[in-house]
Amino acid sequence: MPQITSLFVTPLYRAALSEQGKAINVAELETSCLSIAEDDEAGQNWCDENGYPGYTSYASLANLAWAFPIFKDLVKVLDKHVAAFAKELQFDLGEKKLKIDSLWINILAPGGVHTSHIHPHSVISGTTYVTMPEDASAIKFEDPRLAMMMAAPTRLKNCADSLRSFYYIAPQVGEVLLWESWLRHEVPLNMAEDERISVSFNYGWA
Repeated sequence: MPQITSLFVTPLYRAALSEQGKAINVAELETSCLSIAEDDEAGQNWCDENGYPGYTSYASLANLAWAFPIFKDLVKVLDKHVAAFAKELQFDLGEKKLKIDSLWINILAPGGVHTSHIHPHSVISGTTYVTMPEDASAIKFEDPRLAMMMAAPTRLKNCADSLRSFYYIAPQVGEVLLWESWLRHEVPLNMAEDERISVSFNYGWA
């Protein structure tokens, strides 16, 4: 019998925020995200200048976890999820730790997209979901080997998830997704009639 071994796996962590640490009030988190977006004139200007369809605090607010208690509580919970994921990844961290180095709000307007990208200079990236209206965009992950497949045929429509070139997840409110920061991902067209709100973050090794 031939032996087939699956090599070079790409782990994706998915869990409810409530599975680790203090429970986070998602309604309070949503209210905070909307309030911050309304008051953040610098962020609004950046979004206008760069054609961002909605609002992000990525380029304007670097201190969410220090300025707003709900985000401070969120980081404590995320720390526990990231530690659990790092254990599953069997990272040898030595005397250093994985620490959060950026945290930002995303409010994706109806019809908005977030094009394919990676998160350089980080080890683990992720998103937790605050508002996911009906028909809101899933998140789309790309097989990191895709550019090297050259003449490979397409996969069967019902192929195993582990063999797909693209993998879509429609997360639920209150869930957190974690992945290694080199994994390319995007948010396709938001078909919902309402805004899709999430909070994203990066962890570095320091």
